Amino acid sequence: MKRVVITGQGTINALGGDVATTLEAMREGRCGIGQLDIRDIDRLAIKIGGQVQDYAAEDHFNRQQIALYDRFTQFALLAAREAIAQSGLRFAGDLAATSGVVLGTSGGGMQTLDENYRTVYEDGKNRVHPFVVPKLMNNAAASHLSMELNLKGPSFTVATACASSNHAMGQAFQLVRSGMCPVMVTGGSESMLCFGGIKAWEGLRVMSKDACRPFSANRNGMVQGEGAAIFVFEEYEHARARGADILAEVVGFAMTSDASDIVMPSKQGAARAISGALRDGGINPSEVGYINAHGTGTAANDKTECAAVADAFGAHADKLMMSSTKSMHGHLIGATGAVELLACIMALRDGVIAPTIGYEEFDPECSLDVVPNEAREAEVNVVLSNAFAFGGLNAVLALRKV
Repeated sequence: MKRVVITGQGTINALGGDVATTLEAMREGRCGIGQLDIRDIDRLAIKIGGQVQDYAAEDHFNRQQIALYDRFTQFALLAAREAIAQSGLRFAGDLAATSGVVLGTSGGGMQTLDENYRTVYEDGKNRVHPFVVPKLMNNAAASHLSMELNLKGPSFTVATACASSNHAMGQAFQLVRSGMCPVMVTGGSESMLCFGGIKAWEGLRVMSKDACRPFSANRNGMVQGEGAAIFVFEEYEHARARGADILAEVVGFAMTSDASDIVMPSKQGAARAISGALRDGGINPSEVGYINAHGTGTAANDKTECAAVADAFGAHADKLMMSSTKSMHGHLIGATGAVELLACIMALRDGVIAPTIGYEEFDPECSLDVVPNEAREAEVNVVLSNAFAFGGLNAVLALRKV
């Protein structure tokens, strides 16, 4: 099997419009969650989110492109441009023919869907724009990425709710590791912060009205965010031969299904995914220094995840650091694992562990070291990224310092 390394990363999210700004915010424990600026907010009970502020599509795309690109596609393209620029890759010839893109999303073109429901049902119009379907489809971002970058190999989208981008990155990892593709562009993008998107989530009664406080005893729910993070996964020898700057190595991946409940998580399913990623990467549990938790700030997720980590790691669980950056950028649903992978790479490259902010009260059911409120300097060699989704779909990635 081939070794797989990361040679580029890019992002746009509530913490910043690029990787450097985002990582600085994570180091400072800065919160990107605030009052939403969306239409009909007065009809919503939930009025906060991790929204990308001061964003104008016209600053990045022309009129014809905007007619084709939903906000989630725009975010994916912007993040990919940063990642590709860092990687130094240009796709032509055999490299273009064999490289591809796998992205995760849950809502896809939710903004377009919301706008056009208004057009038909509220405004009473009988026609919509001819590009509505290609604009809202879940594979739109992956398809436009493949066209912009000239990627002619495997290109597709994974939609597994909150685990979408981890599943997508896991598939990209396996495609490169198998030798099928020398390079895969991967990650996730999401933009569900619109009236319809928030209103649907309100019905679940899992949303906080004031803040995201993962693992804190007084937590009262999740907070949605939006944005994208894109990475370049590359075969190690290919990257080394061209003198690429290697950010980290992807060494393990596992995915499991709880097969038990559509919304309630299972400790057993999550623990099996964690243990599976360790086995796949040939990792001794004692090597792991940091876990980027799924950490949604809901009672069901937080205590289940802590119990799963305790089961998978045994006595070593008490020596781990585990934080949830959702407390800063919100829960990006299908893109959340991708943005969180930035914190994993920061831990390996810079020795900085992003904090869980908003932590106020100890919870005996969440007694692990959750790096409360302030970033921490620590040298770690192996990290995990957890993603546990509605439907009982779990995906865990393992990364190692190079």
